[in-house]
Amino acid sequence: MSIRTSILGYPRVGANRELKKAEEAYWAGRISKDELLQAAAQIRRSNWLLQKEAGIDLIPGNDFSFYDQTLDLSLCIDAVPERYNTLRDDRLELYFAMAHGYQKNGIDVTAMEMTKWFDTNYHYIVPEFVKNQEFKLTYNKAAQEFKEALELGIKTKPVLVGPVTYLLIGKEKEAGFNRIELLDRLLPAYIEILKELESLGAEFVQIDEPILCTDLTPQVEEAYRKAYAAIAKATGLKIILTTYFGGLADNAVLAAELKPAVLHIDLVRAPESLDGVIDVLPAGTALSLGVVDGRNIWKNDFRKSLEIIEDAKSKLGQERIIVATSCSLLHSPFDLENEHNGKSLPAQVKRWLSFARQKVAEVVTLADLAGGAPSECSKEALKCNTADIEDRRTSPLTNNDEVKKRMAAVTPDFAKRKSPFGERIAAQHRELYLPLFPTTTIGSFPQTTEVRSWRSKFKKGEITREEYTALLKGEIERTIRIQEEIGLDVLVHGESERNDMVEYFGEQLSGFAFTQNGWVQSYGSRCVKPPVIYGDVSRPKAMTVDWITYAQSLTDKPVKGMLTGPVTILQWSFVRNDQPRAVTMKQIALAIRDEVVDLEKAGIKVIQIDEPAIREGLPLRKADRDEYLDKAVEAFRISASGVKDSTQIHTHMCYSQFNDIIRHIALMDADVITIECARSQMSLLGAFAEFRYPNEIGPGVYDIHSPRVPSVDEMVALLRKAAQVLNPAQLWVNPDCGLKTRGWEETKSSLQNMVRAARIMRN
Repeated sequence: MSIRTSILGYPRVGANRELKKAEEAYWAGRISKDELLQAAAQIRRSNWLLQKEAGIDLIPGNDFSFYDQTLDLSLCIDAVPERYNTLRDDRLELYFAMAHGYQKNGIDVTAMEMTKWFDTNYHYIVPEFVKNQEFKLTYNKAAQEFKEALELGIKTKPVLVGPVTYLLIGKEKEAGFNRIELLDRLLPAYIEILKELESLGAEFVQIDEPILCTDLTPQVEEAYRKAYAAIAKATGLKIILTTYFGGLADNAVLAAELKPAVLHIDLVRAPESLDGVIDVLPAGTALSLGVVDGRNIWKNDFRKSLEIIEDAKSKLGQERIIVATSCSLLHSPFDLENEHNGKSLPAQVKRWLSFARQKVAEVVTLADLAGGAPSECSKEALKCNTADIEDRRTSPLTNNDEVKKRMAAVTPDFAKRKSPFGERIAAQHRELYLPLFPTTTIGSFPQTTEVRSWRSKFKKGEITREEYTALLKGEIERTIRIQEEIGLDVLVHGESERNDMVEYFGEQLSGFAFTQNGWVQSYGSRCVKPPVIYGDVSRPKAMTVDWITYAQSLTDKPVKGMLTGPVTILQWSFVRNDQPRAVTMKQIALAIRDEVVDLEKAGIKVIQIDEPAIREGLPLRKADRDEYLDKAVEAFRISASGVKDSTQIHTHMCYSQFNDIIRHIALMDADVITIECARSQMSLLGAFAEFRYPNEIGPGVYDIHSPRVPSVDEMVALLRKAAQVLNPAQLWVNPDCGLKTRGWEETKSSLQNMVRAARIMRN
């Protein structure tokens, strides 16, 4: 018997971002609903056939989504907030309204909250629950896609977000209950999904329960026992209980108690957990070994993985193990063979990489090598893999002695501002002389098709650098004039020269490589192309100074220097895995520090160092968090602390729950922090108020991920909420996030309303 293979999920954007293009064409009215659905069906078909042809045994189904699987489940079980009731006649329109709001045909409803999926840069739409929440199955997406695959002759393994995880990643929208108490109401609808799958001939169902890798209360532990006892009683399906992004640790016993047919563990994030899980694994349960990294793009070290597989095989037997990816491959780019630019991605670095399609082959090869009678093809693959791993380890591309010397010279003083906040803010108020409730934006302004075409033409050599620079300067001047007309107090240059807030900086730092088509889904149609950090990081020359000083020369109002912070650059890149992440993060911090100092020398008085990803890297276990946060805060402070008291340092964070990290946010000691707050109706400010956060803060007053234009009254109401919990003298007025993806007309209308709201508050 050969060792079975499993993929936990596959990228849903398509090889050439077909999903993004189809969704955006549908939203713009350029294609019909049927054409959108056909594009989605083609992506699913291609993914299934690719995995079948590669030899995967357990091929995921229901891993496709137009937005995210949590929103899919909410729609299927009718966990739809009442404000969307007028849109129920059109399921797809309702779905997208829940995701990004709706403002047409006389209907104006806000979107549901969106936040990060555990410690990834992938977002999900947060389920909303009320005390007497009712669930009923209105549409079985998993069953529909199972039937779709059957027509191709493929029996998939449907993937579902687990019932306990689903409840715990949601949010109570009224007081007086705990969402886990809704389990009894949820289970009948959830089990109905499973029963229909069973009736269609499904054998395995993958139920994702990453919450099992977190700290659990006794109430949640009991909820798990209840849920999986009910599922086992109701169906004969073989449940693959799937955990990832951490180890089970003390929850291994609980997971074993649930007696799934298969238990999946993430052995990339928690390789030390194998023996502890094997010790408690029930005799009837197989173990899925997540040895191929679904989160990063480095080639699997076959010899290390084979040691893990052989260890499990010796203790459990070959028939009880499955070789798998650590988590869904939706976090990986599609196919390394789509990369042809040897300048941005050197051939030697490319040899060290593996994207989703290659990871599928790695899973199959590892299973064959561990099975006892490997093919000649697999033997040759092992030989090539060993050579590539050694080539990366010894390559001079990965090591820079100058960077290592500078790192050794870093002292604690590098992470300290010259004076405490009270003295700094007084100096900044004298320097900037801003009104109460000062207005600003987060940084980026709309990047039109025209602006993107200039970048494309420049990269292709169709226009010269001088022509490109002149076009961008014209766009910067236009952006400055629009902001002056709107009446903003602190301006930005608009970032028209930037492709992405991380990629732009990575292109100018040493130790980074870039892909042409390494896109991964962030949410909905939003895709990002993370840089690849393969070596030691440094800043050869200034990166933003010319653009920012040009913008400042156009106006008497302060223009913010806009930088991406070291933690976010790290989190939103594919990071080298051959040294501790904290070392790479500190290298980036020193590079950003150099840029901050140069901006100040050039006369820039306000500098924003964005850190939207600082909470994203938070370990799932509380015991591990302080170490990560201490290092993240140190990196930010190193980047920000080389300037005078009168230079105002801003930072920005979005899609974060702040309660459990508020102490470390305060330790960052940014003069001003701007945060996402509109979707949560300012509820996130509670943490800042309770903590008595001392520095200045700009809670977002409108959701930039929705195309709707918020009214003045709406924003005034949010600001009044903020002013009730924080000192009005602390408050700034700004959108939730950057405006890059929005159109100019809606942007201008929204910002005009925002400025009017600020003026009302001043009065």
